[in-house]
Amino acid sequence: MANLVLEEAEEKMKKTVEATRREFNGIRTGRATPALLDRITVDVYGTQLPLNQVATISVPEARLLMISPWDKSTIPAIERSIMKSDLGLNPSSDGNVIRLAIPQLTEERRRDLTRVVHKKAEEGKVAIRNVRREANEELKKLRKASDISEDEEKRAEERVQKLTDKYISEIDRIQEIKEQEVLEV
Repeated sequence: MANLVLEEAEEKMKKTVEATRREFNGIRTGRATPALLDRITVDVYGTQLPLNQVATISVPEARLLMISPWDKSTIPAIERSIMKSDLGLNPSSDGNVIRLAIPQLTEERRRDLTRVVHKKAEEGKVAIRNVRREANEELKKLRKASDISEDEEKRAEERVQKLTDKYISEIDRIQEIKEQEVLEV
């Protein structure tokens, strides 16, 4: 019983770390990467579709993204979606492809992005702590229902805490890497 609670908690914590990692990928650094456009959706054919489902995204140079739509009529919609996003990028189109030049980050923008990284990391840590709280509540319910002993409950709570520490340190590690990436000139 307690093992089931622990496995479920660990699975949720792993998913939280992955979600945080995906959030970090969407934060712009000085380099061009297709992951910058992962969160952008385009209004085409009367529906919202992810950009990578209506176009091919390539990186021909270190500071340039090239978007090749499969249907040329979607170019204006793609440009609108990029302009509305919080990326601060200006698309330029030649009628066949859209080019996104990634500008050099200013020192002030780097500090702002570092704050965003810190905020996203903190949200991930809060989510992990919520998983810990839910797991501990579940263990208490099992104890009250006499499904596990008091000793088993304590041991399981200690293991939940170890899992929590492990995944919070993992978020700290990926946060540090992303902050270094953002601050890199």
